[in-house]
Amino acid sequence: MSHETISQSISIVHPISLSHGKNAEVWDTTGKRYIDFVGGIGVLNLGHCHAGVVEAIRDQATQLTHYAFNAVPHAPYIELMGRLTAFIPVTYPVSGMLTNSGAEAAENALKIVRGATGRTAVIAFDGAFHGRTLATLNLNGKVAPYKQKVGVLPGPVYHLPYPSADNGVTCAEALKAMERLFSVEIDVNDVACFIIEPVQGEGGFLALDSEFAQALRRFCDEHDILLIADEIQSGFGRTGQRFAFSRLGIEPDLILLGKSIAGGVPLGAVVGRKALMDNLPKGGLGGTYSGNPIACAAALATLDAMTDEHLHAWGAQQQHAIVSRYESWRAQGLPYLGRLTGVGAMRGIELANADGTPAPQQLAQLLGLARGAGLLLMPSGKSRHIIRLLAPLTIEPVVLEEGLDILEACLKQLD
Repeated sequence: MSHETISQSISIVHPISLSHGKNAEVWDTTGKRYIDFVGGIGVLNLGHCHAGVVEAIRDQATQLTHYAFNAVPHAPYIELMGRLTAFIPVTYPVSGMLTNSGAEAAENALKIVRGATGRTAVIAFDGAFHGRTLATLNLNGKVAPYKQKVGVLPGPVYHLPYPSADNGVTCAEALKAMERLFSVEIDVNDVACFIIEPVQGEGGFLALDSEFAQALRRFCDEHDILLIADEIQSGFGRTGQRFAFSRLGIEPDLILLGKSIAGGVPLGAVVGRKALMDNLPKGGLGGTYSGNPIACAAALATLDAMTDEHLHAWGAQQQHAIVSRYESWRAQGLPYLGRLTGVGAMRGIELANADGTPAPQQLAQLLGLARGAGLLLMPSGKSRHIIRLLAPLTIEPVVLEEGLDILEACLKQLD
């Protein structure tokens, strides 16, 4: 199938064309079956064509396909925001707005914190990924390929090391870097917010150090700085609980949502403290397609399926399967097998040389070998040397084991 009419600036990981999918399996246009460990890059926590989501989409499509909420409110938006704010595990009153994507949620969060604080500076972290729009590009903690050739970006934005047991950066090192930042680079009184992923996605599935998270929360409180948690990839059960920030023992002021919020239909949200969400003037937030009725219906069906009991069971099942197999591979001494990163069902497998340096060429080889054997994988990490495992949470145990069997066989073929 020709791609000549599609911008060549879009990078494609797997040169195939999909036809259809069911839960954790997809088929290409030639009829070949694949086990899907990509999940639309974290969008399909409930799998392809989840029955409840599909039914909700069909029902809504016969009633109202679209209305701009800021022109005339509609019931699906109102019902979803009530359900969604109740789903956020914090102690304060919550309100929010729906967006078309996670990046749009991040953009609106920047407007909200500017309005609330009167400040403009933002502190983000190395390895971060918050979107591809112009403002979110500057938040990303990686230049290539996202920031190349686009010129001066909106700011001011500063970056700190991301502390995690998965990358060897300690809490003390990150705090020392933060002390230097406010001593050398910027007045702390000019900072509007910190934005951080509780578990980095594009960065390699690195789990944030909880001691640092709590120190950061205290620092923000002391200096009237807002704390934004980007849960776009880590949210909606990926770590075995509703959102990953809960494992850190903190409550952020704003939370960015997207990806698995609506079972594959484009939708995002920014939610948080009601006083913050209400601080801009009337008309300061909104959008034509934001909170489309069909997307809202899909999100409501998604929330129906995401009970705490289900999320815990799904996360525990995947975590046990992945960790057990990884430990077996380590015992076998598989070549290029590095660290296992992340938490819950949000796991990365690093490919590294004997000296510990990244092995991106081997990961590129692995992608091709696995695809040929019927398994789709996704790279991550600064050097594109970490496999990120994003199989649907609902994957059947036998299909998960089949996928891990393929992964093991392909790891043994690396050279």
